[in-house]
Amino acid sequence: MEVKNTTKRPIKVPLPGGKRLFLGLGATGQISPKAADHPPVKALLDSGDLEVVGGGRPKGTGGGGGGISSSQDGSGAGNIRRTGDR
Repeated sequence: MEVKNTTKRPIKVPLPGGKRLFLGLGATGQISPKAADHPPVKALLDSGDLEVVGGGRPKGTGGGGGGISSSQDGSGAGNIRRTGDR
């Protein structure tokens, strides 16, 4: 999910696990739905300092398959340069 800084100053958003998200003036950033349930993040959302811009998956992560590319299938080892004692 995407959040936006609506304040007129840079903001540090405390995330679970001791991590932080730094957002500049009007900047946006990605947080997980789990992070949105974190009490300090909820407080920033309720006060209006943060605004949820997008709720789903990030754009451009459309469904392609998890197939192996032709360079990784192991059938063509002709381009590997071998060094050392042979």
